[in-house]
Amino acid sequence: MPLFLASASPRRLALLLESGLDPVPCPTGVPEEPLPGESAEAHVLRLASAKGRHALARLAASRATGLVLAADTAVVLGGAILGKPADDADAAAMLRRLSGRAHEVLTGVFLARIGDARHAEAVESTRVTFRPFGESTVLWYVGTGEPRDKAGAYGIQGRGAALVLGIEGSWSNVVGLPLEILPRLYAAIGEPWPAAASPPRPE
Repeated sequence: MPLFLASASPRRLALLLESGLDPVPCPTGVPEEPLPGESAEAHVLRLASAKGRHALARLAASRATGLVLAADTAVVLGGAILGKPADDADAAAMLRRLSGRAHEVLTGVFLARIGDARHAEAVESTRVTFRPFGESTVLWYVGTGEPRDKAGAYGIQGRGAALVLGIEGSWSNVVGLPLEILPRLYAAIGEPWPAAASPPRPE
């Protein structure tokens, strides 16, 4: 069964490829700003669903068949959602706030079959604790360019790993897609886990 990834994220694509899945990227361009008063969990679920449904409509119109997978990730610190930084100054400000503190990474995931009303969705949470670091580290990391397109202004799979003291929960969730929950979502829409994929990871 073909799998379409409703995301432009190279990190999500890489995670799926490393898991033995072979998704076709299908970016949607859905605006990612939170709504007033929206909780972080509601925010990531709403955006994952919006991305997925946008891709479903476009693919159905082209008579494609297969599954659509969508996700949205947010970093949450003290109840505030830290999205992708607007610029390097914004990235530096986020990193200063995160230094020496624990935060939560939430990813909303949406899965559906094209032409089928059924869908499955879930939210995964991982707690990440940053090391205390100073201004020189902030400037170094921003200078690498890595924070620019990442929620919370860091990438745990890259140089940003140096900022992390520890995590509790799914590592792939922090990257942008909690692989552990995908078999459960497949089962929820009546789709068998692909034989070519890696064995399901324990949740």
